[in-house]
Amino acid sequence: MNIMDKIKKIFLNKEFIFFIIIGVINTFNGVVFSFIYSSLLNENIAFILGYISGLVVSYILNSYITFKEKLAFTKFIKFAISYIPNFIIQNIVVIITFNILGLHKLIAYCLAAIIGIPVTFILLKFFTFKK
Repeated sequence: MNIMDKIKKIFLNKEFIFFIIIGVINTFNGVVFSFIYSSLLNENIAFILGYISGLVVSYILNSYITFKEKLAFTKFIKFAISYIPNFIIQNIVVIITFNILGLHKLIAYCLAAIIGIPVTFILLKFFTFKK
């Protein structure tokens, strides 16, 4: 099997489609949570808290819908670890777009939310929910 076939096998399936749909829901949740928190807190802290809030919802939805597995504390820890690279990428995007470029915080949160999807899916599939 060549590299293109492997990539197709990983990303062209029902799991990835559900992951994307849940990602859209999670993106909305994370942006809304971040925006709400930003009315009380610094924008960067608000982003972190919004990210964590969205992460909890995402774990529940991905467990039941995408990977069809029961909730477990150890899987939640692996899930959170799988999102560390995505969090770092997104936080850098918020810092660059909001703090350096001066874009509106809502735009910064939205741009940050769409970065890192493939990396996160691979980590979830092969680390968190591997069978």
